[in-house]
Amino acid sequence: MKKLITGLTLAATMAAGAAFAADYPEKAVTLVIPYGPGGASDLAGRALSESAKPYLGQPVTVVNKPGAGGMNGARFVTESDADGYTLLLARVGMALTPAVNPQASVDWDAYTFVGALEATPMILAVKGDAPYNSVEDLTNAVSEAGGRMAYAASGATSIDGFTVQTLLSDAGMDPLTAATLVPYKGGGALATALLGGHVDFLAISAGSLMPHIESGDMKALMVFAPSRMDNLPDVPTASELGYEQAGQVTGWSALYAPKDLATDVVAKWQGVLDQVATDETWLTLAERRGSISTVGSIDMPAYAKAQYELFNGLAKKFGYIPE
Repeated sequence: MKKLITGLTLAATMAAGAAFAADYPEKAVTLVIPYGPGGASDLAGRALSESAKPYLGQPVTVVNKPGAGGMNGARFVTESDADGYTLLLARVGMALTPAVNPQASVDWDAYTFVGALEATPMILAVKGDAPYNSVEDLTNAVSEAGGRMAYAASGATSIDGFTVQTLLSDAGMDPLTAATLVPYKGGGALATALLGGHVDFLAISAGSLMPHIESGDMKALMVFAPSRMDNLPDVPTASELGYEQAGQVTGWSALYAPKDLATDVVAKWQGVLDQVATDETWLTLAERRGSISTVGSIDMPAYAKAQYELFNGLAKKFGYIPE
């Protein structure tokens, strides 16, 4: 009798779960942005919220939970119920932070990987009146300067630190000594440092640099992205120029959920994303913020793993963590 009751209970639970998934969503979905308002992740999250609503049938409410390099928001989502009502606007930091910090509070694979959203290019830039008109011009100058040239980044093991360090490494230089890293907080401060002549170059998010490039105050030498940017069609990618490590570094956004999200809920969101992929609002907003939509074009679990392995390998190679 006990076995019969247990079997009936299990069957009832499975049936209830199936019914739940079939009715999903019955209320608004919360999309957690693990960084503050106004940045690349916030813009991507709000664009997804606006674009997904017609296809999801319920509002997507954006909530910012910044802190600890994105780990506060990531941890909040991984500790939430896997019911599809709390999702994460994931960024490259969800793979990078645990890759370079073994004590990170959330592992790279502590999620259900729902789908890719966009690549957010990084741009290698110098001042508009700088004497460098190509990446080769710049790397030759860096090599000849013997560590006297400086670049701005938000940290040595941040995405905009790795952009420069991989380039220097690919160019045959010591990524930690060939140029001097000067830390600044936030894309605006980084751009201001270059404009003010406090540093010689940088490679940060396109969104922070495009207005200055369009005005002529900065020159774009290369983009860290899977393809050229529509609004910079003459600027080559790192891969095109043969920079192997730098060619693997770019910013990105994806949609994550707590581990073990019901397959029907995942399928619902993947159907929504299929429609978002060709949605005029989504594509217009992506172009406006200098992003490249990757919805439906990337195997997100495999890509997240590859990104973790990339940055973990770079952190070991560059000496930030033990081999």
